[in-house]
Order: sequence, then structure tokens, then C-alpha cells
Amino acid sequence: MSLNIQQVSASARQIATKLGISKFDLSGSTTDSVSVQVDRGEQKQVKASNRSGITVRVWNQDNTVGITSTTDVDDIGLELALKSAYEASFFGIKEHAPDFSPEATAPIADVQIEVGKTATVPQLIESLIDAEQKLLAKHKAIESVPYNGLSQQSVDQFYLNSDGAVRSDSRSYTSLYLYTKTEQEGKKPRSAGAFELSHSFAKLDVQKCIDEAAEKTISHLDYQKVPSGKYTIVFSPEAFLSLMGAFSNLFNAQNILDNQSLSTPESLGTQIASPLLSVADDALHPSNIGIETFDGEGTPTRRLNLIDKGV
Repeated sequence: MSLNIQQVSASARQIATKLGISKFDLSGSTTDSVSVQVDRGEQKQVKASNRSGITVRVWNQDNTVGITSTTDVDDIGLELALKSAYEASFFGIKEHAPDFSPEATAPIADVQIEVGKTATVPQLIESLIDAEQKLLAKHKAIESVPYNGLSQQSVDQFYLNSDGAVRSDSRSYTSLYLYTKTEQEGKKPRSAGAFELSHSFAKLDVQKCIDEAAEKTISHLDYQKVPSGKYTIVFSPEAFLSLMGAFSNLFNAQNILDNQSLSTPESLGTQIASPLLSVADDALHPSNIGIETFDGEGTPTRRLNLIDKGV
């Protein structure tokens, strides 16, 4: 890992003791990423970054909490963050004040998180140029692929607290997107895109992304007016997630506790949707490329039903 969690934990405890802080926790991640873009067979842009983000929470003697964030995990950065969070704790909320998760030291799921081998920048550029050329060759109306990108990321996540909890895990993934633009005489330009995600560059299904972008684009070319009427529709996964997000405050626990939801704590067990709808938070699902074995409070992840047959 690019971040030594044991060292950060030891430093945080030492600094907290010096500041007279007895209860605190830290959660965050560090990310190494590189992405490339191309334009008509030529390299257009290469970006690389290493970034970290850490949330620091400190409780005072009255058990109210202050929260701050930092990108510095050296001793100076940790001390400043702990001190700022402690000062903020005296302005913390008293109703539904957060506390340590009772499961922050419980065993996490024994799952194999795949960390793929990273590709070199020339490999990424070569692969993306090849994908762009193959997509352009799919149909004479596809004039360009103006929006495209191939990126890979490695993420190290951690959580630690003053009660002795220390957790960390690592994961990686590679993503590709291709978005076309058409030009046809007498017709408006049409566009369509596709996105593909994998644990590693080696396992990325580039051809599937090319085929999907081409199929969507070509299907939009011979467009006709849609007669008025009543139609049965099927939402794409992306559209359905967007729709669910629009209504998420109905079943978001923090929104409910903060009185920012149409639901209340008494809404538990009541019907809020069609019996056809069930929603679960399942970070360990085998199809989830970004599997996390614990959340930002150190709680082990598991399948958690939010809405069960509309209830």
C-alpha cells in the first residue's frame, strides 16, 4: 500500500494523547490513477494523479463530535486535523449524534478482492487508438469519437479509531468509454456511447464496448417520428439508478434522522413503493467491481435490504 496504516494509526494516537483527545477516528483512501484520451489516431491527453482524502472525527467530554477533512497524513497534517475537529466538536449536534460503529472491530467478510496488474501509458494509448479506429470503421456515418477515455485506478482504503480498530483493503479497476458523433446529409447529428469496467486492463472487454457504441449509434440513424400512444418501456440500468437516486431520501437513514426526508423513523415497516420493488445495499455482490469489505465507519459490509417488496 502507498499508505502505511499502522504508522498513521500510531502517529494519530500519539498526537491525540498530546492534545488531550481520548476519542477519535479516521477514515479515508489514497488513489493512484492514470487516464488517456485520443483524437483521430493521435494522443490527445494523458493525466496522472495521486490523491488522498481523510475524514477525521473527534469527540469531546460531552460526547458531541466535530468533523474535518485533510489530504495530509504526516504528523503536522494529522495534528492540525485533530485539533480542528476537536474545536468543531463543541458546535456538534446533540440530537442523533454519531458514535463509533459497534461493529468497527468485528470480523470482515473473507472475500478475494482482485487487484489487477497495471498497464503502461503507451499500452493504454495504443489500445484506445485501436478502439477508436475500429469504431469509426463500423459505419460511414460515424464521423468521429469526440469523447473517449481509458483509465486505470488503484485504491487503498482504511479506517482506524481510538478503540483499537484498524482496517484496510486495496482494489483496482480499469474503465473505458467511447462516445460517437455522426454526420449525414439532411439529418441532425446523432450520438451514442458505451462504457466498460473491469478489475484490470488485461480483462477489459474493449470489443464489447466498441460493438455496443456502434450498435447504439447505428440504431439512431434512421430515426422516425414516434406516433402518439401508450408504450411499455424498460429502463436502462443507468436510467433506473438515476430514477432511484431522485427518490433516495425516502430511504436514506441520515436524511430521515436529520428531518430532510418525507419519511420518518416511524416509516419503518410501511409500504412506500410497489410490491414489485426491492432495493438492497450489497457492496459484496460478485458483480461489483468496486467491492468494499467495510464502510467509512469501519462497519463490515453485507447485504442490507432497504426496501423489501415495497416495504
